[in-house]
Amino acid sequence: MEPLASKIRPKTLKEFIGQEHLVGENKPLNIAVKNKHLFSFILWGPPGSGKTTLAKIYASALDAQIYELSAVSAGKEDIKRAIEENSWGKPKVLFLDEIHRFNKAQQDYLLPFAENGKITLIGATTENPSFEVISPLLSRCRVFILNSLSDEEMAKIIKRVGFKMDKETRDWLINMANGDARQAITILENTNSLYGKITVDNLKNALQSKFLRYDKKGEEHYNTISAFIKSMRAGQSDAALYYLARMIDAGEDPKFIARRMVIFASEDVGLAQPAALMVANDVFRAVEIIGLPECGINLAHGVAYLCQCKKDRSAYEAYMEAMADVKKFGNLPIPLNLRNPETKLMKELGYGKEYEKYSKDSFLPEKLKDKK
Repeated sequence: MEPLASKIRPKTLKEFIGQEHLVGENKPLNIAVKNKHLFSFILWGPPGSGKTTLAKIYASALDAQIYELSAVSAGKEDIKRAIEENSWGKPKVLFLDEIHRFNKAQQDYLLPFAENGKITLIGATTENPSFEVISPLLSRCRVFILNSLSDEEMAKIIKRVGFKMDKETRDWLINMANGDARQAITILENTNSLYGKITVDNLKNALQSKFLRYDKKGEEHYNTISAFIKSMRAGQSDAALYYLARMIDAGEDPKFIARRMVIFASEDVGLAQPAALMVANDVFRAVEIIGLPECGINLAHGVAYLCQCKKDRSAYEAYMEAMADVKKFGNLPIPLNLRNPETKLMKELGYGKEYEKYSKDSFLPEKLKDKK
């Protein structure tokens, strides 16, 4: 039986809700659809933000033959079959969900077909493609970033489903789904099937019966990694190791976990123990070389170490503050004494004048010179 989320999937951009920066008037995907522009791209965004729907709308608008594969289960033979199948003169679009799950050899196999135009590739991923997609393939694709759906956008999607509910119930569902339209629709479908009425209590009961498992594309994925990081931050190694084991047992990509540990080493441990970054990087490298199941031991080693490290977020917080100033003030003029006098005219204008290597005077732009 076709899931409700699939049944009510928008067929055109006019029906699509959200991602206005991509599908709004004069935005890139809107222009591509209108002009029937055939090109490969990757959709990077959180679960339930519209990646599959946009791929289908694009292929339909171009009257293309679309072949849908999931990188979790597909291999070279599946790609080969899609490429060799007769598309009766139509453009051939290969939609590869979770493209970050393809290993290097599989991506290498895919590359020449994307290069020579035998297929137009649309990849979808919840992970930063620059981490997992090989450079030659990435360079041949535009990357479009999708955002989590806003509360207002979620309300519109829930209204489209057509189930009656009061405002309290709708607000609870929006908060629980956290921008994931697919999860919201699925829970509504399950609740209606089980209880015939949509209330907060019925939603909670349906959620417990249906989603008490680790879903790598759903809310539990983010809840677990959040608990894992917060446990390390608090130095609670017992809890951190438990959440690590829970993710590994559920089939989480160990490189995903190791990447978060590398980030954590700079964000949370920081200057308190700079060697933590080297340890975390070594753990990541070990995970790449060893693989599961043994690399779980390397991860546990790194987790126990990071938990025991003293914590200092000052470098991270200072960087965030500096970034806020950049966003607020734009490109403030660089002080003249810090500019290189590359030409005679620049020297005459005061470039590099009175520059001192170890000066205690602020090197910040004039507007920020007293900022700490």
